[in-house]
Amino acid sequence: MLQFDQVELPAAAEALRAQVREFLREQAAQLPRPNSDFGSGHDPEFSARVGAKGWIGMTWPKEYGGGERSFFERYVVTEELLAAGAPVGAHWIADRQSGALILRYGTEAQKQQYVPPITRGESFFSIGMSEPNSGSDLASVRTTAQRTADGWLVNGTKLWSTDAHRNHHMIALVRTEPLGDNRHAGLSQLVIDLRNDGAEIRPIKNISGHEDFNEVVFADVLIPEDRVVGEPGNGWQQVTSELAYERSGPERFLSAYRVFVELVRLVGDTPAPHEADAIGRIASHLMTLRRMSISVAGMLEEGKSPEVEAALVKELGNNFEKLVPEIARMAAPLAAESTDFRRAFTDTLLGSPAFTIRGGTREILRGVIARGLGLR
Repeated sequence: MLQFDQVELPAAAEALRAQVREFLREQAAQLPRPNSDFGSGHDPEFSARVGAKGWIGMTWPKEYGGGERSFFERYVVTEELLAAGAPVGAHWIADRQSGALILRYGTEAQKQQYVPPITRGESFFSIGMSEPNSGSDLASVRTTAQRTADGWLVNGTKLWSTDAHRNHHMIALVRTEPLGDNRHAGLSQLVIDLRNDGAEIRPIKNISGHEDFNEVVFADVLIPEDRVVGEPGNGWQQVTSELAYERSGPERFLSAYRVFVELVRLVGDTPAPHEADAIGRIASHLMTLRRMSISVAGMLEEGKSPEVEAALVKELGNNFEKLVPEIARMAAPLAAESTDFRRAFTDTLLGSPAFTIRGGTREILRGVIARGLGLR
């Protein structure tokens, strides 16, 4: 049964919002133009400054460098950074899911080794889930890890791994047992050192000319035994819990936010009726999705695992993100000369096909939702 509670952000979280905005004003001179997509903007120096503020790993235990703050406070920081188009790409995945996964399933030694550098904005992670010809069907992964006397010998290919050519580590989902009748069995997760283990990383240029995605090839890459996250064979349970962190945050509806901001600026204080209608349409979608996303943050705060609710936020958010440029295009004045609007519109339009893929395709998400509703 889906559950979206009417959750209001606590006063402490809203008070933090002013601090984040002041920080961003102070950083403005050092930052490039706002990014239209949270996946862009790999800036290690900015990530280190965010870490110094205590805004990475905010909900994690203090003994590992975290802040032991609420999911609501984390939500506010995330929301403000994304709305401002800040270059958060370097630390994003490690903060959102990799560190949380290690804290939940990793050994004490792994927690001590990997988590504190993440919170300082010094250690960056990529995702090793998708593979060629697999799409979002994670149970079909074919990358294998064979146990040897020296560790795990990995062979296979991961695809669409964001910033693998820049980041330090990847948590890869691999098959450690032969495929049987239960496709979900025999999967495990390994920490890969992207700079030293010997994986071949091939950047992929996308339609906008950026090289954010990568193909990562493993050919007899040896991974030490102590880099298995959790129990061997428990990878399916771990990776599905990890996806809840990936699917429910405000990034699932704020990737197209810059287009909305520049549209409002473009039409000014006295928009024409069709312009006002477009702004109202976008704003109503945005407010509804934000309410749902905050509700998921509330579930996480209560220790729940809202996989189905997160999938719904992601599915609706993807639809919204692809709709925003179309609504904006129809509403923008024909003689629009705003460079900022054109740039935001173009960046979002070119990047929007990837919005549907990352975190699970529409078909996979709808399957998760249907099962959660008891429809399958």
